Amino acid sequence: MNLLNKHKDLLGLAARIIAGVVFIYAGFLKATAPSEEFAYAIEAYEIFPSLITTIAAITMPWIEIYIGVFLIFGLFTKITSLVMGLLFVFFELLILSAIARGLPLADCGCFGSAHSNSAEFELFQNLIILCFVFLAYKFGENFSIDSWLKNKSTNKSDGEEK
Repeated sequence: MNLLNKHKDLLGLAARIIAGVVFIYAGFLKATAPSEEFAYAIEAYEIFPSLITTIAAITMPWIEIYIGVFLIFGLFTKITSLVMGLLFVFFELLILSAIARGLPLADCGCFGSAHSNSAEFELFQNLIILCFVFLAYKFGENFSIDSWLKNKSTNKSDGEEK
């Protein structure tokens, strides 16, 4: 049983790293490009007003980077993986709505304008990443800052009782 738990812990760690790296990479590509490029990709969905598009184009890359870093290091692991999962569901719904409305998405905006794939491929890719996010949520709390802080506070409270 202990060996099974160890494998789950390693699976959770690997899932945190994979999902976190993907988010950092996607955020980095958008953060280092002109924000107008990402804004054009967001505008292609024909859902958001220009003010929201501009704010999202400026802030979303940095949100992705921070969420990715938090997940890799295991800081607020449950909350971070939940937020990341909700973002991926939101991204999936955006892409599905564009497909359903027949919008020609030249660039979904997922990895900046330099890396564009078909909307169908992005849907599939996002589902795979969403699986890693789920594994991070389910098994990703060990080998993390969260775990270290929990152990530190437990050891501290044990010392006070003696």
